[in-house]
Amino acid sequence: MNRPGLQLLLQTSSLVVGFMVWVILSSLMPFISNDIHLNSGDIALITAAPVILGSLLRVPIGYWTNRFGARILFFISFIVLLFPVYYVSKANSMADLMIGGLLIGVGGAVFSVGVTSLPKYYPKEKHGFVNGIYGAGNIGTAIISFAAPVVANLYGWRITVNLFLILLVAFALFNFLFGDRKEPKVNTPLMEQIKGVYRNSTLWFLCLFYFITFGAFVAFTIYLPNFLVNHFELDKVDAGMRTAGFIAIATILRPVGGWLGDKINAFFILMLVFFGLTFSGFLLSFTPSLTIYTIGCLAVAICSGIGNGAVFKLVPMYFSKQAGIVNGIVAAMGGLGGFFPPIVLTILFDWTGHYAIGFMALSEFSLASLILVIWMYYKERLFVADNVLNNTAAGLILTDPKGKITRINPAFTAVTGYTEEEVIGKTPGVLRSGKHHKSFYDHMWKNIMEKGFWQGEIWNKRKNGETYLELLTISAIKNEAGEVKYYAGMFNDLSRSDV
Repeated sequence: MNRPGLQLLLQTSSLVVGFMVWVILSSLMPFISNDIHLNSGDIALITAAPVILGSLLRVPIGYWTNRFGARILFFISFIVLLFPVYYVSKANSMADLMIGGLLIGVGGAVFSVGVTSLPKYYPKEKHGFVNGIYGAGNIGTAIISFAAPVVANLYGWRITVNLFLILLVAFALFNFLFGDRKEPKVNTPLMEQIKGVYRNSTLWFLCLFYFITFGAFVAFTIYLPNFLVNHFELDKVDAGMRTAGFIAIATILRPVGGWLGDKINAFFILMLVFFGLTFSGFLLSFTPSLTIYTIGCLAVAICSGIGNGAVFKLVPMYFSKQAGIVNGIVAAMGGLGGFFPPIVLTILFDWTGHYAIGFMALSEFSLASLILVIWMYYKERLFVADNVLNNTAAGLILTDPKGKITRINPAFTAVTGYTEEEVIGKTPGVLRSGKHHKSFYDHMWKNIMEKGFWQGEIWNKRKNGETYLELLTISAIKNEAGEVKYYAGMFNDLSRSDV
């Protein structure tokens, strides 16, 4: 494979260009609507149109990237984008803008290329940070939100759109010439990969999380320019600069979210993210002044940026073998998360005269996600505990405070011959060999009560009647109040020659 650093730079730069094209309509909409008559509903549909294809195509593009490599996918995508970009520059009606905008969605779909390709070049402990760096290609939306209004003021929006033809041709050539021709390929059939993941609840939870975090990012990106002009009567360039600031913050913090997911715990980071989004949506629902509205938007930028990076730390952790298709599905749901809010906000405003219900929905969805993340965090900890218990070579036995067996591991069965069904609810007395006097057990439990544990050699009996010597450690497991909740016994068979 080619140098990882070169591929990271090339693919991240390509994503910047793809995202610049993806939001070209929303960034220029204040200028386009002056030239082509459009009502508020038309504007909402046109600015959301690129999100549709940009979301749905992420699934097959993630799969195709695994099959053909990032070099081919970026090259073809940029060649395809030449046609809708040129078409939009000649648009004279809402229908023209809808058709061109829909096809421009390819620019957003290329996101699936890098998140599928780049982890092949780096170890797992760096996947969160690497995907965060790549995801920082979101900065393309900030660049265009800032630059497009400035250029359009000087030369008009049609010439501004045409300038992207040069950029697309250049990056198509860059990928063709410098893309990795030897990238490892995965040829597993698409349906086989889908069947392998669609029943996994973790996939759909990750989809929901990215639907909220990336959806909020996309929604605010395409919604802010026109909203700031119409609602707060800001200058078009000023609105573009504020939108660019929102995008820049979210983009810069994306690799931070991935890095934090690598270093700390992605679930813990997402807890903070969804708590922040819950508060932000609540704040914005009161239709505040520009100052308070700015604070709310900045909070959304911070939380969505960090959240985007943290979510894509979890994808390769759970789905390393199906990364292409899962990256595509999760990324598609994130894109769709940006499609609906601008339309819903516009409809709600037409009905009620304010945006409160829409922003409150963001708050409630974030609160639900917060609860799910907390549940997944503790589920993951239980999963780890179960794995430790089941895969430990030593025999393990867990009893309640009254001495009734509640849990054993496979090593217990291998040593004693007793299955879980045969001992659950009974006491460890089923293992007694009869070689120890009552005083032995009295001394054992005196140590447990006074010191919290006992360790020593003991003769026990297997299910087949054979006695054996084991090294046993019994520990009292207490809660925060100091009450014994369980007794845990760990033992090794000393009578076997291989021990």
